[in-house]
Amino acid sequence: MTQRNLIGIFIAIAFVFAARAAGAADQPQNSPEGKKIVALVDQAVKLVEQKGKDAFPELRKDKKWNNGDVYIFIDRFDGLVLLNPPSPDIEGKNLIDWQDAKGKKIVREFVQVAKSKGSGWVDYYWPKPGEQKPSKKMSYVKKAKLPTGENVIVGSGMYVE
Repeated sequence: MTQRNLIGIFIAIAFVFAARAAGAADQPQNSPEGKKIVALVDQAVKLVEQKGKDAFPELRKDKKWNNGDVYIFIDRFDGLVLLNPPSPDIEGKNLIDWQDAKGKKIVREFVQVAKSKGSGWVDYYWPKPGEQKPSKKMSYVKKAKLPTGENVIVGSGMYVE
């Protein structure tokens, strides 16, 4: 093998490692904040599965669940928003076809992830509480079953810009 080939291989290996590192940074489950979001959603799922809609007032007001940029939201599989503490005006509205600033139908994506995987991360653009301009957000969503038997999506996220 020539020195030129070795240099080419070294550059290729360095590129692969750099690409992997960049990809890992885009995966929120690997960050401390992402792990907190997953734990919060898992706890909220347990609460909602036990108490059903009776848990909503607690999820709306308790700082454990609703603390500035981090809050629990709940949607039905048909797209109806059941709980969104910073935007109560969208509660009761069906956002199944609503698109973010980049054209992504985020509620459809929440439903797809919950149905196909049970849980997972979705990235999209959504305004921070109190703002109008959308910011990049990554949310962890998980399928839950209310005591009535109805499946819902419980989620929370973090703004990444």
